[in-house]
Amino acid sequence: MAKNLLEQLREMTVVVADTGDIQAIETFKPRDATTNPSLITAAAQMPQYQDIVDDTLKGARNTLGNDATSAQVASLAFDRLAVSFGLKILDIIPGRVSTEVDARLSYNTEATITKGREIIAQYEAKGVSKDRVLIKIASTWEGIQAAAVLEKEGIHCNLTLLFGIHQAIACAENGITLISPFVGRILDWYKKDTGRDSYPAAEDPGVLSVTAVYNYYKKFGFKTEVMGASFRNVGEITELAGCDLLTIAPSLLSELQATEGDLPRKLDPAKAAQASIEKITMDKATFDKMHSENRMASDKLSEGILGFEKALEQLEELLAARLAKLENKQAEPA
Repeated sequence: MAKNLLEQLREMTVVVADTGDIQAIETFKPRDATTNPSLITAAAQMPQYQDIVDDTLKGARNTLGNDATSAQVASLAFDRLAVSFGLKILDIIPGRVSTEVDARLSYNTEATITKGREIIAQYEAKGVSKDRVLIKIASTWEGIQAAAVLEKEGIHCNLTLLFGIHQAIACAENGITLISPFVGRILDWYKKDTGRDSYPAAEDPGVLSVTAVYNYYKKFGFKTEVMGASFRNVGEITELAGCDLLTIAPSLLSELQATEGDLPRKLDPAKAAQASIEKITMDKATFDKMHSENRMASDKLSEGILGFEKALEQLEELLAARLAKLENKQAEPA
């Protein structure tokens, strides 16, 4: 019986679910799962997850007491909600979940370190080993330095919003566990910048970017895992078959599962080892120079952080409204 594309992909790449939707994770049974503020905000508004939201709000109220304002309770609950979803996800998957540090801390090394430790402490308090959690941090220079400190403490990190080879090299040289280069967002930028409607999958700028990072890592023996992310179409995924991991939204997982045909391996460590690639040593001055010269990476990193910040603000507003509704209901006479 012919295998579908998803089955074939799983033979060479770890498939990760890019969602906060627990039902979707149950359906596709990935090894790992990733979340981000936008995904958690979307999941928190789904009727089937209101119990998770409500329990998190009640727990925050109990922690702070009745004298705390609704805004204070919502803020603490927001801090805990990603972990609440993460715990539910870890009940389903055998591997790791990625939980993101507040994007508003992306340029603050010390605050990111503190927040990373706090997230791990919340998981450990619920009996979850830190080996099953990846702390997700934006790939700013400051974020990478924070991740380097956490990695030395045995806290594994996933560096996200990664768009340029300079970010990838800095992560590898600092011993980061995993990176998430954003394929689709790179494509978005190039389409807008060039006015083109589309690119063939093999020429997709996001695909080419991840391929370059993968080959660099394998060529020079870096252990940091490459997890392609943010896909716009199945072609981007099939062109990266063989990548260490790919984190894929449920809609594209469905499409892969429904499609039959041959799926050749495109990324291969043996081929990468033979590639002619110049090694670059990364320090802050080199990083800053390469970042400023890469318009796409500069634009998309700033835009991505801003987008996650807006999602966080939306989530805080949603939680405050939900808390008011809960407490008004409790105050009603029986």
